Amino acid sequence: MIMPSGQQLLLPANPLFIWSSLMAALLLNMLPLGRVPWMPDLLALVLVFWNVHQPLRVGIGVAFMFGLGMDVHQSSLLGQHALSYTALSFAATMIHRRLLWFTVPSQAFQVLPLFAAAHAVELLIRILGGGIFPGWIILMAPVLESALWPAASILLLLPQRRAPNPDENRPL
Repeated sequence: MIMPSGQQLLLPANPLFIWSSLMAALLLNMLPLGRVPWMPDLLALVLVFWNVHQPLRVGIGVAFMFGLGMDVHQSSLLGQHALSYTALSFAATMIHRRLLWFTVPSQAFQVLPLFAAAHAVELLIRILGGGIFPGWIILMAPVLESALWPAASILLLLPQRRAPNPDENRPL
């Protein structure tokens, strides 16, 4: 694949770093901060990031397993987060080639509908299961996740950046 002009060549992603970032996001989601509807889902953010940048290593099955873990932790309907994360992972994998051609701020606008759809799936399952509507403040969660996309891109791609010291024998 031809890289867009001005984009830096990245080192291969370390699988240990990928899995540790996913586990760190899972642990951050499990912090006992109370159930606030506007709280961004950091695990969904990191899952989408790795689905876009490493779709062969982090796929739909991984999203399903993390979703089951979140369902058990939050005592929600079994499969609520699993379905949401699976749909989110599928959509991110479908657009990953197109998404990488955009700048990072433009990518944040591109992933906003994905996060909104994932929260809509969770909300629909919750309401169908007899839960209550948490209020319109729930619309803040996908906006905050999308706003965190540039920070996640910088932080999670940091170990893959090459040192910018080209010389005449090694132009890359």
